[in-house]
Amino acid sequence: MHNSEWGELGEAIAVSFLRRRHFRILARNWRCRFGEVDIIARDPRGVIAVVEVKTRRSLVAGHPAEAVTARKLARLEVLAGEWRRVQRAAQPPLRIDVVSVLLSPRDPPQIEHFRGVQP
Repeated sequence: MHNSEWGELGEAIAVSFLRRRHFRILARNWRCRFGEVDIIARDPRGVIAVVEVKTRRSLVAGHPAEAVTARKLARLEVLAGEWRRVQRAAQPPLRIDVVSVLLSPRDPPQIEHFRGVQP
């Protein structure tokens, strides 16, 4: 598999994980002039989560969530604001979430969900 295929697999696993937790997926790979958001979802309380998914096959390069830098979080905040602007409707609160997916050839995926991540 190529890295992009691992990333797509990680995103599919994250979507399934969120759905099992009663999130409603509003968009996947949403794009605008400022970049792309992996997942936009509404949580069970009605909060919109702008979700960055990080997938790794080992911890050699560190935990997947460590790849989400302050710069990336700042970009996600811009993207969240742009998504809200494009929707042109009163929207519930927004937050930035990170879902890390660690894939192992021997074990089931290890998934962690970090809510309300701040830069």
